Amino acid sequence: MLKKLYLDSFRGLSREVWLLALVNFINRMGTMVIPFLSIYLTSELKFTLSDVGWIMAAFGFGSVVGTFIGGLLTDRIGYYKIMFWSLFLSGFLFISLQFITTFWEWVGLIFFATLVADLFRPASLTAVAVLSKPENRTRSVSLIRLAINMGWAFGPFIAGIMADHLGYSYLFWGDGLTCISAALFFWYAVPKKVAEQADDPELETTSTSSSVYNDWEYLFFIAMLLISAIAFFQLFTTIPLFFESQIGLTKTQIGLLMGLNGLLISIVEMPTVFLLEKKNINLQLAAFGAVLIGLSYFVLGFSVWWGVAVISTILVSIGEIFQMPFSNAYAVNRPKPENRGRYMALYGMAYSVAFVIAPPLGTNLVEFYGWNAMWFVISLFGVVSGIGLWALGQRKNKVTFQKESTIEDIKKEEVTMP
Repeated sequence: MLKKLYLDSFRGLSREVWLLALVNFINRMGTMVIPFLSIYLTSELKFTLSDVGWIMAAFGFGSVVGTFIGGLLTDRIGYYKIMFWSLFLSGFLFISLQFITTFWEWVGLIFFATLVADLFRPASLTAVAVLSKPENRTRSVSLIRLAINMGWAFGPFIAGIMADHLGYSYLFWGDGLTCISAALFFWYAVPKKVAEQADDPELETTSTSSSVYNDWEYLFFIAMLLISAIAFFQLFTTIPLFFESQIGLTKTQIGLLMGLNGLLISIVEMPTVFLLEKKNINLQLAAFGAVLIGLSYFVLGFSVWWGVAVISTILVSIGEIFQMPFSNAYAVNRPKPENRGRYMALYGMAYSVAFVIAPPLGTNLVEFYGWNAMWFVISLFGVVSGIGLWALGQRKNKVTFQKESTIEDIKKEEVTMP
């Protein structure tokens, strides 16, 4: 029964979506630098926690700018070229990071490297919308996330072993070369002509607005997404530092926990989405996930036992399973074809802005108020986001019900007219 459910959750997806998933797997399997960047900057380059926070903020700011530009370029010249050149060029930039040592060099290069890398994000989200069928778009999104998380299950684990036994320079080479490999695979596996033929401009949408900046429902959704993402991104900044300095885990053990996150998502997410995607409660499911993400940080305030680290990792993984695919599905279904890139850019920018805010917020809260206060504040972010998304989902369902009732009334009147 479980085997059939799992296999059924993968059926009906287009060949192009599978290839796009493989591109993301190759790229994300090389995620080696970012999970250990805060440790590298403090232990190898001797930067302060505050310095690390601002460098990671530069990383996030580069992501904001890159995602915004990527959305504009996707609407103007198409997703295909943006995806290829973003992957190809960012590979060389990540390799070059190992050769710089000063604070301002890191701020400048990490900003530019991330800008180029995150041109990929709105282009990739647009590609999923274009290459998938309307009835299984949520599962198509989840397949991409599955590929990303399978790569995430391998990448940080391998990176932890490499950092412990070979040195950090190998992480930069691994990260860069996998980006370049993903670009070349995309170029050969999904020829430009095939991708253009798959493009269907007649996609079902839920927005009536001509501009993303006039779509107030979507803007509120983005604000709630931003709040939960600030909490989620502590996973890449304060969490590794806490696990190492307070719980006493080695880099290999931290890599294993990061891998556990990816493994859980790889196993559980697709069947979950398959069972729930047709219920039309995307925002409520995303709200539940946001609350679980907040709870995953709250439990860290109770103990420095290694088991709490495992519990926290499991909670944030389950929260991610609900929050991200269903919020992504809402975003993908929202725009009209002509402004799809801009909608996807704003969605991606929510995460990018969160990465600007999350590192300095987390590290400065720790420096001035301590770990427990930081966990309490961050957990509130998840709860607030959950409440907002839930309220938006309830409002949306009420409006939909009223529209359907009005249509039924009109039909009844037409039938009874002489």
